[in-house]
Amino acid sequence: MRIVIPGGSGQVGTALAKAFVADGHDVVVLGRSPKQAEWRTVKWDGKTLDDWATEIDGADVVINLAGRSVNCRYNEANRREIMESRIDSTRVVGEAISKAANPPKVWLQSSTATIYAHSFDRENDDVTGVIGGHEPDAPDTWNFSIDVATNWERVTEEAPTPETRKVLMRSAMTMGPARGGIFDTMLGIVRFGLGGTAASGRQYISWIHENDFIRSVYWLIEHEELSGPINIASQHPLPNREFMRIFREAWGTSIGLPAFEWQLAMGAFFMRTETELILKSRRVVPKLLTDSGFEFEYPTWPEACRDLCERWRKEN
Repeated sequence: MRIVIPGGSGQVGTALAKAFVADGHDVVVLGRSPKQAEWRTVKWDGKTLDDWATEIDGADVVINLAGRSVNCRYNEANRREIMESRIDSTRVVGEAISKAANPPKVWLQSSTATIYAHSFDRENDDVTGVIGGHEPDAPDTWNFSIDVATNWERVTEEAPTPETRKVLMRSAMTMGPARGGIFDTMLGIVRFGLGGTAASGRQYISWIHENDFIRSVYWLIEHEELSGPINIASQHPLPNREFMRIFREAWGTSIGLPAFEWQLAMGAFFMRTETELILKSRRVVPKLLTDSGFEFEYPTWPEACRDLCERWRKEN
């Protein structure tokens, strides 16, 4: 297959590109600052229809991962860049597909499991899940994230691409061993003895092992009956308290200092980020993916975390 990945230079895009190339596929990554890699890289600005669009004409698959990192403070300038980077890139990818003489068979569009409501007791699947934004006392930053997600998906759905199947990948945190990813960040906290319970510890963490993310992408490409929003997450999200206890055990440390909510807020301020990633309860599970027959290689966090810790030690 010929696979084009706009915004594919980050952790997830790099893992996908490596897997596709290893399987013999022709991969093109679109990026603002193309770097030498095992696959072809083509420059784009993420908002202007230009020469890069010829890569999409004749491609089999487009996987759009473009969007500014949300690991920052949600001030006015950053909010604008987060929203515009997703809306503009998605809109221009849709334009390129709609104008292609030979459009791709499928467009996998990045979205996020953050779109669902904060929930301790209710699981949010991709059939009956509750879209967030109306929870009582929800911080403004949480509502902003949901606005981003809903607008991101709206632009995808509005794109006139009748010959191309569209899938909205509502992904949980993708756990891989590469430096700079979410697993690496959380492991750093654990290694320094700070990986204890955060706030009440009741808030759920939804996750997926990198291998299963890649396998689910292959599954979505191959299964033509799947379209629209699809949750890409393990079937077994865990409360923060249990998630971090398993993390410490997998790494081999018993020390994990807890953090109160005010401490998390202070730490986030000095690290120039937000507490949403830690405090919002994401009890997100797949349904359409598993109902179609998909089986996870790493269905539970203990086995996934042990594997990731071993790989991190070998690769870093």
